[in-house]
Amino acid sequence: MKRVLILAYFYPPLAGGGVHRVLSFTRHLPGHGWACTVVCAGERDYWVHDRSLLESVPRETEIIRVEGGSALSAWLRLRGGEGQGRRSGRTFAPLRALSDWWLLPDSYAGWARRAREAAAARVAAGECGAASRVDVVLSSSPPDSVHLAARFLARDTGLPWIADFRDPWIGLAFRRPPTPWHAARQAAMESSVLDSASLVLAASRTHADALAARERARPRDLLHLPNGFEPAPRVAIPRDADHFRVAFTGTLSLVDDVGTLLDAVHRLLAREPAARSTLRVELAGPYDEDWRARAHALGLDGVVSFLGSRPHAETRALQRAADLLLLWRPRGEGYRTMVPGKLYEYLDSGRPIVALLPAGDEAAELVKRAGGAVLPPASPDTLERDLAARLSRWRAGERVADAVPGWLGEHTRGHLAGTLARALDAVAAQGRP
Repeated sequence: MKRVLILAYFYPPLAGGGVHRVLSFTRHLPGHGWACTVVCAGERDYWVHDRSLLESVPRETEIIRVEGGSALSAWLRLRGGEGQGRRSGRTFAPLRALSDWWLLPDSYAGWARRAREAAAARVAAGECGAASRVDVVLSSSPPDSVHLAARFLARDTGLPWIADFRDPWIGLAFRRPPTPWHAARQAAMESSVLDSASLVLAASRTHADALAARERARPRDLLHLPNGFEPAPRVAIPRDADHFRVAFTGTLSLVDDVGTLLDAVHRLLAREPAARSTLRVELAGPYDEDWRARAHALGLDGVVSFLGSRPHAETRALQRAADLLLLWRPRGEGYRTMVPGKLYEYLDSGRPIVALLPAGDEAAELVKRAGGAVLPPASPDTLERDLAARLSRWRAGERVADAVPGWLGEHTRGHLAGTLARALDAVAAQGRP
């Protein structure tokens, strides 16, 4: 069996959207002839955890944990850890701004250098026969610094290397570099990765097309590999006969449309006070305390609940039990390439979806293709009218049956792992440069 060494900060028991893609690689690649070694962060090096995910890690997966080294892990140790699934946005926003000035390409750069050393030692052990031989290196971002570590590792060892982008290069797409010099440095780092990798993976078609259209630093080889999903067991889920349940599962931190939802619910209750007895909004995922404080200030206690980080199986059950699922993502042009991984889980649940997304982008089109509704972001009036109409129909006895789109089977992570395994086979067959 061939072996791929995966450089990725996020791996169980760390949790959040970035964990599941790499976890799925390690779950399904062995069935296609690829053993996995993962070089990842320590178990306390993030503010969101889900120890239940460890049950999904195959026993044969080799895990090399590199503790500390990132600005976030240093802060968590200094503070003694943040509350599970909640943090202060007022604290983290200034820290992120400082890291944009002083840490390139990101605040995980120190960890990435240490991870590179650990990965190099593992590759060397395979070369001397002390462990199984590594055939391909794969780095998965964010954070982008993992790609720089993998680039140096590939250069020093001669191993072929695949750069996997769950999201575009964050210093260029999601946050504005503080000076033109920082922007140039970020662009040069991204170009060095695209120029050097044997293959580049992009989780969204929009990002893949943008990379393919570039005049400079165009990848030598490029593959669109969606995030996909693990099919949930099709067991009966009891529904709440007394309440219209609206749910969101995923990260609530630094996402402005949480405020859109809170304002919409506040306006709905002001117009229809009786809705307070039937409407329930459940937000499951890591959040900034600022949002819960705002909900309290708007008088939404008892209607809107911040559940914090929950075990993954519990969030999947919450999706299945909901009368309506909400989807959003951070605003801004840089995020147009993002297809939230939870969208595929939402579609697998078969429940109705309302997405607060710009019309026409990739995620919005997937929602519409599955029969969901797309509303403009930052428009609480529009969302309030939609919620009021759905609540009215529910009160009149309407109950929407599950409807899973037939085309979704092409996006199971087992199916996508086969695509990745064929790519690994091709890269390995090219041999070392």
